[in-house]
Amino acid sequence: MKYSKSYLISLGFLGFRFSGWQKQTNAKTLHDIVDKSLSFVLKDAGYKTVGAGRTDAKVSANGYIFQLFTNEKLIEDIFLKELNSNFPADFKASSISEVATSFNIINAPKIKEYHYYFSFGEVNHPFAAPFIVNEESELNIEIMKKGAKLFQGEHYFHKYCTKPSDNTIFKRTIDFCEIVENAILTASFFPEQSYILKVRGKGFLRYQIRLMMATLFELGKGNLSIQYIEDSLKVDNDKQFMRNISPGSGLQLYNIELEN
Repeated sequence: MKYSKSYLISLGFLGFRFSGWQKQTNAKTLHDIVDKSLSFVLKDAGYKTVGAGRTDAKVSANGYIFQLFTNEKLIEDIFLKELNSNFPADFKASSISEVATSFNIINAPKIKEYHYYFSFGEVNHPFAAPFIVNEESELNIEIMKKGAKLFQGEHYFHKYCTKPSDNTIFKRTIDFCEIVENAILTASFFPEQSYILKVRGKGFLRYQIRLMMATLFELGKGNLSIQYIEDSLKVDNDKQFMRNISPGSGLQLYNIELEN
């Protein structure tokens, strides 16, 4: 079906109770909720939605984007209000803008920034579980900060990917990668001190950031060395993916920036 109108909608969601963005059989997904909510707003009008990319189970987003195709001319502020009224409490659309129907959100050049929230030591309050991953072991944050910087730049990420295809490109560039103290997400039930792994780049492999985070956890525990991470990123690495993967609940798609 051809549509005459196309819109980009910015969306935030808490992903803890969902099996990721992509629709699946016998699983509750983010895309399902978006389409169901839109059905109440657009009623009998035909529409189609396409997300900017997949997210893993339990992963949240501060600034996801999806594209809406329809034949309806939307009054944008009224539409946003109605959509948010029909969303569950853990979803919120923040903006909408019209684009050409020829625009393709999947293929459009974009820069993504991800945040991974974590703490260590004393077990967190259970209410913090959807936002922050806790490592009970003591972590050497200073060496983890040095390790995070090693991922910055152009490297070969064979070891930081699962189930690649024959066409997967492992040579990727990370614009920045750093660990900082968390001053973004705060709540009375959060631990006194928590941290964020911030990663920004044009494209990431499947589970790449969660595998990077798990590797940094092992570095912080003293189970891996700085040299190990340096070697893992070289063109002649052993190409065997990392076995440890950090939980999806700590990961947040913080922002998507569309390039002109």
